[in-house]
Amino acid sequence: MRAQASGGGLSFLEGMRLLAGAARTKDDAAALAAGEGWSRVEAGAWMARTLEGLRGPAGLVAADPGADLRGTLRPYQKVGVAWLAFASSLRLGVCLADDMGLGKTIQVLGLLLLHKRRARGGDPPHLLVAPASLLANWQAEIERFAPSLATLMAHPSAMPARELAELAGADVGGSDLVITTYGTLARLEALRSREWSLVILDEAQAIKNPGARQTQAVKALKAHARIALTGTPVENRLGDLWSIYDFLDPGLLGSAREFSAFARQLADRPDESYAPLRRLIQPYLLRRLKSDRSIVADLPDKTEVKAFCLLSGPQAALYQKTVDELERAIAGLTGIERRGLVLAYLMRFKQICNHPAHWLGEGAWDEAGSGKLARLREIVEAVAAKQEKVLVFTQFREATEPLAAFLAGLFGRSGLVLHGSTPVRNRGALVKRFQEDAAVPFFVLSLKAGGAGLNLTAASHVVHFDRWWNPAVEDQATDRAYRIGQHRNVLVHKLVCRGTVEERIDRLIEDKQKMVRGVLAGGGETLLTEMSDEELMAMVALDLRRATAEA
Repeated sequence: MRAQASGGGLSFLEGMRLLAGAARTKDDAAALAAGEGWSRVEAGAWMARTLEGLRGPAGLVAADPGADLRGTLRPYQKVGVAWLAFASSLRLGVCLADDMGLGKTIQVLGLLLLHKRRARGGDPPHLLVAPASLLANWQAEIERFAPSLATLMAHPSAMPARELAELAGADVGGSDLVITTYGTLARLEALRSREWSLVILDEAQAIKNPGARQTQAVKALKAHARIALTGTPVENRLGDLWSIYDFLDPGLLGSAREFSAFARQLADRPDESYAPLRRLIQPYLLRRLKSDRSIVADLPDKTEVKAFCLLSGPQAALYQKTVDELERAIAGLTGIERRGLVLAYLMRFKQICNHPAHWLGEGAWDEAGSGKLARLREIVEAVAAKQEKVLVFTQFREATEPLAAFLAGLFGRSGLVLHGSTPVRNRGALVKRFQEDAAVPFFVLSLKAGGAGLNLTAASHVVHFDRWWNPAVEDQATDRAYRIGQHRNVLVHKLVCRGTVEERIDRLIEDKQKMVRGVLAGGGETLLTEMSDEELMAMVALDLRRATAEA
C-alpha cells in the first residue's frame, strides 16, 4: 500500500477509504481482518487540512452570502453554508442531512448567492431537482429569501412541452438556477445533456433505488459538484446510503456488491459495528439535530404518544378471516410471487385496522365500525376545545376524504385535504390558507404527497392515523409542524390497533430507529417479506383479547 501511494496510485477517495479502514481490494480486506499494517495509514498535510475542514466545519472561514440574502442565518446555518462552499470548491459531493425543519433550503440559497457573488463569466447555471410537491415551496422560499436569483422552472406546469424539449440547445446563461422534478428529468434528455455548476437534489432519498429510471437519470448528470439534501439518508436499509453516495462521490463506498459485503462485515462486528462506515462518510455528511440544544435552543418540545385503539366486532371478524386467507395463500409460494402477496396482505390488514369499509371499498366510514375513529374523536375533541389545529396523516389517498368528512363533523366546519392528485399549482395556496386562516381547523394529508417540504407550523397536533413501517417517513411528516417557526409544544399521536400487525410493526419501527441511529450517530433490520411462514403468521395473528378488550 505504501508503494501504491508513493507511486501516485491512490485517488483521493481511495485514500479516504483506507483512512476509514474500508477495504479497496480482497488483499486489503484480508489485511484489515488480520490487522496488518492499517495503523500506518496516515493523512498527508494537505489531506489532513482538508479533512479538518470537512469534519469540523465550525472552524472554516465564514462564507457570507451578502445583503442579497433577505434573512438572518442562524449560527449553525452559517457553518452549513461555509461547509457546502468549501466542499463544492474541492468538487466533492456532500450530503446536508440536517434534521427536518432546521432550514436546509435557506442554507442552499445562501450557497447559491455566494456562488453568484464569486461567479466568473461563462459559468453554467445550477440545477435543482426536487419532488413535484415541493416546487411551489422552493419558489416561495426563493421569492422570500433570495429574490435576486434568476430562476427557470423546467416543468410542464410552468413551461410548454416544446420549450422544455428545446432546453438542450437553449441559452440559459441568464438563469442562476434551473429547477425541475425527478420525473421531468427522467423524461427529458435536454436536461441530462447539459453541464451544470452544482446539481442539488432535494429529498435525495428519491434516488435510494439504484435501478429506478429517475435514479439513473440523476446519476447521468454532468456537474462540477453535487449536493444531496435529505433529513433521512437511511430510510429502509444501508443500500439507501450507498445509492446517494454513488451519486455524490462514485467509488467512495465501492460498488454495490462491495458495499453489501462491507455492510455484512460491519454487522458481524461485536461492538461499535458501524464505526468504520461513520468514519468513511463523516467528511461528506453534515447532520445537526433539533434535539441538540446547542443547535436550536428556542424550539419548543415535541411529545410523541401511542394512541392504542380497539377493534370493533366487524373489524375483528374481517381481520381474522384475512389471517386465515393469508395462511392458505402463502403455502408453497416462494420468491417474488410470495413477496408481492405478503405486501398485498399487509396493506389489507392496515386497511381493515382503519375501517372495514376501507378494505371492502363500500359503505360509509361510520364511527361504530372503527376503533380508530372512536380514538380520533377523543383526540380531536380536546384539540377543538382549545381552538388549536391538527394535521392528520394517512398513507392511503382513498382515506383522506372520509377522514376529512369525519373531522368536519367534529369541528363543526370543514378543513383542507392534500394528496397525490392535488394539482401541484394548488398546493402552495392550501398551505398558505392553513397557515393564515384561523377558521381552518385541520389538514388531512396523504403521507407521500404531504409528508415532505411543507411548512405547517400553524398546527400544534399531529395524528398518524395509520402506521408506516418506515420511521424516517413518519418523522418527516411530523416535522411539517415541528420545525423552526413553531412556538408551541407539538403533541404527536400515533394510532395503533392492539393485538394486530400494527402493534407488532410498531415494535419493528422502534428497532429500525436503533439501526438508523447506529449508522448516522454511532442494527440490522428484518424485512417483513423475508420472514418465514411461521414468523409472518405470528406477526399478523389476531390477539382477540388485546384487540377487543382493554388490557
